[in-house]
Amino acid sequence: MNKKNIIIKKRRKKLKILRLSGYSYKNNFCVKNKSYDIIKKYNILNKIYLNLLNIKVSLSGRIILKRIMGKISFFNIRDFSKKNKIGIIQLYINLNNIGNKKYIEIKNYDLGDIIGIIGILFKTNTNELSVNVNKIKLITKSLRPLPNKIYNNLNYKKYYKRYLDFIMNSENMNIFIKRIMIINKIRSFFKKNNFLEVETPILHNIPGGAEAIPFITYHNKFYKKMFLRISPELYLKKLIIGGFERIYEINKSFRNEGISSTHNPEFTILEFYITYVNYKWIMKFVEKFIKNIIYKTNKNYIINYKNFKINFKKKFKKYSILQAIIKYKPKYKNYLFNFNFLYNKILKNKKKINKIKLFKYTILELQYILFEIKIIPKIIFPTFIINYPSLNSPLSLRKKNKFFTERFELFIFNLEIANGFTELNDPEDQDIRFNKQILEKNKKNIKYNYDYDYIKALEYGMPPTSGCGIGIDRLVMILNNISNIKDIILFPYIK
Repeated sequence: MNKKNIIIKKRRKKLKILRLSGYSYKNNFCVKNKSYDIIKKYNILNKIYLNLLNIKVSLSGRIILKRIMGKISFFNIRDFSKKNKIGIIQLYINLNNIGNKKYIEIKNYDLGDIIGIIGILFKTNTNELSVNVNKIKLITKSLRPLPNKIYNNLNYKKYYKRYLDFIMNSENMNIFIKRIMIINKIRSFFKKNNFLEVETPILHNIPGGAEAIPFITYHNKFYKKMFLRISPELYLKKLIIGGFERIYEINKSFRNEGISSTHNPEFTILEFYITYVNYKWIMKFVEKFIKNIIYKTNKNYIINYKNFKINFKKKFKKYSILQAIIKYKPKYKNYLFNFNFLYNKILKNKKKINKIKLFKYTILELQYILFEIKIIPKIIFPTFIINYPSLNSPLSLRKKNKFFTERFELFIFNLEIANGFTELNDPEDQDIRFNKQILEKNKKNIKYNYDYDYIKALEYGMPPTSGCGIGIDRLVMILNNISNIKDIILFPYIK
């Protein structure tokens, strides 16, 4: 039997003895105080004055440190305040205060046990704010030992057992508290700008709104396949057709594709739509939004991410795809309309691409692929990229020259953060583009369909509209200076 199992066996034996003496996992302890609030309020007081006040406290927490020293023991417990702050406070336990029977009992308490105490605040000779315990009660017996400090360095384990990660690493818990606060600030921003938050289905009859492979499920009652949403876009635009003018949704979407440091199969996205504005207005709004969230979160505009430092108060840059290629790869300038040059550059840098398929691509498509491969990794400062080819943007309104659409993407620290465009509201043009997608998919032996009801909805008339999707997970990564998406998702997918 290994060491861990021996410890578990001993703890189960302790629990058995406790049950015989009347212990059960009851919810009957009244918590009146939290350690963070206590320390913040009373730590400034000197020792003598604190003793004169005779402040009584009642709190509970998990034992994270335990020192038994004859007739005196010291415990450290950790709790969580109403202000979303993690607190740790020292308990001073004297046999003379709690009695011999209770003192024998507390010697058998283990790290990880949750206890409740009532006592008086005081400061030790080392000036540490502590609680002189008068009453102590075991609330929850922990049957499994907490991991040792080596656990902190085993990153893969924290994804499997996030609860242990939080018990052992309050810093990691603080990252997720910050994530929650960021999402609250996002909601406040949209409320202030007169948007209504809506909810759309997660289960779709037909996957739509993005080019991605869906997760497939099955409805037993109706004997048919269904799909986890890859995007809420089409449902949100149906609401615009119905009469809403400013809406947003913070939603979970799912894509049955690769996993990497910036991709998780289940992810959180913000999508919003507004009538009677175009993609240029949306770009300004997105810039305002990003700056607002950064300032509200950090109390300044400076972001440190990896080895970079950016002042987000500065105006965001804007380039077309061609301008971006020329800026970051000026030597390509005279060859950007040379098919052989583009073809060979892509083959050299993207080994797994289908050569025959690539040979059939247009110059604009090759420029776009080259941009993805060579330029995006170089974009650090917040930059809007515009002039996306129509072939790559089936839901976007075309520009006058028909080859490009009124679409943009925002890149920060070489991460795609936002994708927005002026919405295509011509039902006939949308139908033609959807059918072109079907033909392209059929050539690749991929079964593909589209939401015919969306075309019907468009035929009732959608007012001029623009929208945008923003990756919440990646935004949180940037605001926490974290390079792996798993570290800002509570329960990420693990192979």
